[in-house]
Amino acid sequence: MSDGHPVLERAGIDPAVLTLRPDYRALLIVAEDLRPGPSDEVSDRLLAAAEATARDRLAGQPVAEHLPQHPHVMQWRAAFREFGAKPQRTRPSVEALLRRVPDGMPRVDRLTDAYNAVSVAHVLPVGGEDLDRYVGPPRLVRADGGEDFDTSAGGEPVLEHPEPGEVVWRDDAGVTCRRWNWRQCTRTRLTGSTRNAIFILDALGALDDTALTAAGQALVDALRATSPAARISHRLLAG
Repeated sequence: MSDGHPVLERAGIDPAVLTLRPDYRALLIVAEDLRPGPSDEVSDRLLAAAEATARDRLAGQPVAEHLPQHPHVMQWRAAFREFGAKPQRTRPSVEALLRRVPDGMPRVDRLTDAYNAVSVAHVLPVGGEDLDRYVGPPRLVRADGGEDFDTSAGGEPVLEHPEPGEVVWRDDAGVTCRRWNWRQCTRTRLTGSTRNAIFILDALGALDDTALTAAGQALVDALRATSPAARISHRLLAG
């Protein structure tokens, strides 16, 4: 469903992605009039609560043994393999975050902390990007290999290109996130001046629509805890 935001109305998933994973759904949330800034007491509480939830779920088990057996993590690992990625080298974002829980998750900034907390607590990949830096709407596609992806290496700007067939989020200017939810580009990443953002919550079959909706509501609540005046729009994309 959509509530009419123009960027969300134009967002889409290429049929080639749904052929690969017919169970895939994306909940897109646009948040406007956000209050950016460094991590604070509110965002720290959100992350601390998420860490506690994750530790309870682990029940003392080693992360390396537990995570590969979690149904949603298992399906994301399988999805990565299906388009040629090796999840042991380029992990789905939710697995990469959960592996950091035992030592404490990083505190990045108010907005990033909010969506990382939801990702860990609800065990699904979540990404957040600066909507004002988008060129056209977000689309999930299988890359042809010629798209631009701007990133950095050793502190220096680097221009990369995805592998042909790789699942990527993109806009009219290039790739915004490689390997479905593995790494976001530099151009659209959240910064200390981001006031309008788009968040993408990724779900496969192990996470049903009720659980996906609950994760989306948790993100809305987290954003409003850090930015009470935020205006929220959302749309569920599915096959």
